[in-house]
Amino acid sequence: MTETSSSTSPDTAADPASGDAVIADFGIDTTALSTREAVRDYLARLRGGQLGSLPALLGLVALMVMFTVLSDYFLSLHNLANLLAQGAGQTIIAMGIVFVLLVGEIDLSAGTASGAAGAVLAMHYVEDGNLLGGMGSTVFVVFLAALALAAVLAALLRIWVGSAVSVLGIVLAGAGIPANPWVEILLALCVGTAIGCITGYLVARIGMPSFVVTLALFLTWQGVILQFIGEGGVLGISTSPVLNAVANGNLSTLGSWALYVVAVGGYAAITLSGHFRRIRRGLVTRPTPLVLTKVGALAVFGAVATALLTVNRSPNPSVVINGVPYVVPIVLGLLVLGTYVLNRTRYGRHIYAVGGNREAARRAGIDVTRIRASVFVVCSTTAALGAVVYSSKVGSVDPQAGGLNTLLFAVGAAVIGGASLFGGRGRVSNAVIGGTVLAVIANGLGLLAQPAAVVSIVTGLVLLLAATVDALSRRRAGAGAR
Repeated sequence: MTETSSSTSPDTAADPASGDAVIADFGIDTTALSTREAVRDYLARLRGGQLGSLPALLGLVALMVMFTVLSDYFLSLHNLANLLAQGAGQTIIAMGIVFVLLVGEIDLSAGTASGAAGAVLAMHYVEDGNLLGGMGSTVFVVFLAALALAAVLAALLRIWVGSAVSVLGIVLAGAGIPANPWVEILLALCVGTAIGCITGYLVARIGMPSFVVTLALFLTWQGVILQFIGEGGVLGISTSPVLNAVANGNLSTLGSWALYVVAVGGYAAITLSGHFRRIRRGLVTRPTPLVLTKVGALAVFGAVATALLTVNRSPNPSVVINGVPYVVPIVLGLLVLGTYVLNRTRYGRHIYAVGGNREAARRAGIDVTRIRASVFVVCSTTAALGAVVYSSKVGSVDPQAGGLNTLLFAVGAAVIGGASLFGGRGRVSNAVIGGTVLAVIANGLGLLAQPAAVVSIVTGLVLLLAATVDALSRRRAGAGAR
């Protein structure tokens, strides 16, 4: 296909009935870019302050090089596989926080909300489904009443999925179903959804500042966890093969390669089909060589990673540990789902519209209240799934579950990865990139036997740097727009 140009000759421009004149009216939307033009356009956007995830990616590369030089064990297969599971829980929570950040809000309760969901999961398992006996009659009635309240509030907001899931939580909690890992995971998700419905109603319908609401709920859910578990208590779940395998198990070698084929093949099929469809319709698209290079690079990287992870990485000669960790398909599935929702659905477009300009979105007919409330439901539900992964990793739930560090690292992961604190800009992939950065910092400094104080200082400085880059890039973009 030959490249078209947005410029037309005088004769063509004088004839509005000609096809070229019609094409010219659409400008760049029907202009194919060459590879050189695409690179030049990308560099121009970088100079204009649209940095995206580039600073985080460069920082990740620098950190990995530094820790590789300082520690002989950092690039070992066993450590790299452990690294994937180490930061998965916080990364999953960060994925949900991205939705909240996109509308210009903040959720400080996501960490303890995940802890509360994890506590219910662990209690259901330990008490063999008898939550009434585990909580006591008064607390159990209040718990069911909170789920019912969440269902009502979600219905008032017309978030029907949130209302239905909250009702399902009442059924699962009150039915006394014997311990079953799948029931417990579903119950945790129901609790997370209910928490999001309550938070979303207070912020979006009542109009309370999200900072104040979620700070109050952060303390509330922390008290709920303490009430469920008891001071100094621990609820263990490591004896459940399924719950333990969520963060500690691995796919078989065949399953690992099947995941590679599905993930890379699916990405290639969607990317290339969309690319060539745009070319056939004469729409603007990236140059074909760049698209093929991106798909090829992902295929090579995925093949190398899969091949390495299917090698026995056990330090014990009598034990075989190989295969891609289960957390990888979990994170990939959430990444694909979240990206699809934000990029390919009307709901996703409404989220970006509300985050970009709330008043303009309202005048365009978007139900701003419903959108603002719904992102808190997404955030808390995702946080509950993060609690499942995190609890599986440590094998138990204690009163500190989802505490301050969990929240700060989750918010930090989203911001470090490139999501903006000011709303309207960010992707789910930002949480994955930022979560990887934080996991590498914690893992690398741990291998170097650095104390917790150093880990906190370094993590805080990295987060401060990311927030600074976000503020400066927005200022630069605003100056360029003027």
